[in-house]
Amino acid sequence: MANNDNYDFKAGDDVVYPMHGVGYIEGIETQEIAGIEVKLYVINFERDRMRLKIPVGKAAVTGLRKLSSNERLDDALATLKGRSRIRRTMWSRRAQEYETKINSGDPVSIAEVLRDLKRSNDDTEQSYSERQIYQSALERLAREVAAVDNTTELKAVEKLESLMGKTTPAAKEDGNSDGVKKAA
Repeated sequence: MANNDNYDFKAGDDVVYPMHGVGYIEGIETQEIAGIEVKLYVINFERDRMRLKIPVGKAAVTGLRKLSSNERLDDALATLKGRSRIRRTMWSRRAQEYETKINSGDPVSIAEVLRDLKRSNDDTEQSYSERQIYQSALERLAREVAAVDNTTELKAVEKLESLMGKTTPAAKEDGNSDGVKKAA
């Protein structure tokens, strides 16, 4: 699991919740639950249009963490460049392992999923479930890369796919393999 050394979040802090990815602390509120006052982090996931409330005291148990450091993301990006390691086990078992890695929230584990599921630029080789898991991992890692690099998710996706040697859809449309759209 990624380093989780910061549980003292404030409103406006970007955070990662393992099951949902990058969000931000909208605020901290106190609610009475079963006669006990509980402080809650209110986390907003804009892309998913979702709000989540987590008890402050349970932040460590749930895996809520700050964004990864640049060094941790560099480790994840280095993992992307590595050689894929596909074990010869049943797909259902591998799919379950991939989902577990994605839901861990650890950028290096997510990068391992991307690396292992990357294929050539011809997506017809992949089954529907492989493409779904690949897309889920790509989106999850791209959101964190975008938040850390302070860029758009689209640019983060392009960065990740270029590191893996895949061309972007814009480049495919133009018949251009360098990933840059040419001016008309």
